[in-house]
Amino acid sequence: MTYQDHTKALELLSTYPEKDGLDIKSLMDSKAKGGLTYNDFLVLPGKIEFPSSVVSLQSRLTKKITLNTPFVSSPMDTVTEADMAIYMALLGGIGILHHNCTPEEQAAMVKKVKKFENGFINDPITIAPTVTVGDIKEKSKRMGFTSFPVTEDGKLYSKLVGIVTSRDIQFHEDDDSRVSEVMTTDLITANKGVSLTEGNEILRKSKKGKLPIVDKEGNLVSLLSRTDLRKNLDFPLASKLPESKQLLVGAAIGTLDADKIRLAKLAAAGLDVVVIDSSQGNSIFQLNMIKWIKENHPNLQIIAGNVVTREQAASLIAAGADGLRIGMGSGSICITQEVMACGRPQGTAVYAVSEFANKFGVPCIADGGVQNIGHIVKALALGASCVMMGGMLAGTTESPGEYFYRDGKRLKTYRGMGSIDAMEQTATNANASTSRYFSESDKVLVAQGVTGAVVDKGSVTKFIPYLQSGLQHSCQDIGVKSVDELRAAVDAGEVRFELRTPSAQLEGGVNNLHSYEKRLHN
Repeated sequence: MTYQDHTKALELLSTYPEKDGLDIKSLMDSKAKGGLTYNDFLVLPGKIEFPSSVVSLQSRLTKKITLNTPFVSSPMDTVTEADMAIYMALLGGIGILHHNCTPEEQAAMVKKVKKFENGFINDPITIAPTVTVGDIKEKSKRMGFTSFPVTEDGKLYSKLVGIVTSRDIQFHEDDDSRVSEVMTTDLITANKGVSLTEGNEILRKSKKGKLPIVDKEGNLVSLLSRTDLRKNLDFPLASKLPESKQLLVGAAIGTLDADKIRLAKLAAAGLDVVVIDSSQGNSIFQLNMIKWIKENHPNLQIIAGNVVTREQAASLIAAGADGLRIGMGSGSICITQEVMACGRPQGTAVYAVSEFANKFGVPCIADGGVQNIGHIVKALALGASCVMMGGMLAGTTESPGEYFYRDGKRLKTYRGMGSIDAMEQTATNANASTSRYFSESDKVLVAQGVTGAVVDKGSVTKFIPYLQSGLQHSCQDIGVKSVDELRAAVDAGEVRFELRTPSAQLEGGVNNLHSYEKRLHN
């Protein structure tokens, strides 16, 4: 039977018993199909009724922290140090600093992130009028900035008498001159109590580099910087604390007693969220650490893990975890599943744990197995709130390590924290990689990761916006305007899925070409 009246198409559609494809529960019926990972299925398209630019990517990292983009960099020593954490936060996500270093080094990274951007700078570096120009030049090289408020005794809460900037000393040849001879004394200030919005407006109109905030007696109490104002304009999605406007930053620790001392240093440096780093999170060591942190650092948000089952998740949620990290053996440099015979296909793991944890309001991070934008979309559709990336960010300008050349390609080293290289680095002090894999007392180290190299990806300042735009376009194709709407539509059975056979996977990729160049973004 053929319908001549095409207007009856929608009428006919309504007579079908159900929509095309599978709902999420039917898709993830692991007893019938076995565990699934991201390449094993597709999300069916919906209806486009809006531009991709309106899609909101806001998503929760923990119970109390929400990010503007659901991107988290992994706490690996070839992925996340201070530079990566800074730019991940500026671009709306967050970086988790690795702990394959001393507590002092990790705390210094936290401080560097926190000092990168401020609202009110409540602890500006001040100097006295008697300091020499040479001292200022040396201080500028060491600290990385060139403007210093000058107070009567060189201390905060003392009377402000001037400001010395690079323009005052750049071409001044006599390094023995006193700052009082070259400093700028014609100052524009704001009174204590001014709001950040008002202060920024004064700063914008003044065309000055700094706006000192003074009390009724003229004593310096804080500072606003034009560079921070510029950063606000350049990075509107930046992840910040609402009060201080400092960037959000996370850091990883282990479960040893020494990690309690490490965490105290990190908290003092301004840490926002701590990740308890373990390949298998359902351990008495981690449960005790969560309870200890809740008692001793109640303002810190805790991400626990890693987990792949509801049973693992339940233990950590009961202990007080504010977020969970999902994945075991699914990373591109991880061999846990091969060596230990433990783990779970990542798609099934993300769905099972997220479906359970979301009932308790505990957000989940899909950690591992993410190789492209499509995988990110699928992880979010399966219930994750954020995705953690290691290999995708390795090789970027902001990742640790030096570039080298091999076979005509520019590369950086990328290694798993379970690799022998990473574990040997700290095996002598029973920290980081060894404790992550419960190997701190082992005489023979058993690798659960490998060391390799990845091609130069350029800067994350281009790569993360590419991921953001791609994720927005994908949500547009699915027909949802936000990550939250995606999750709700999946739960309601409105977003549908389809399994992919191996031949379907082949069909969905590039094929039948003599050669091609794969450029992901301009």
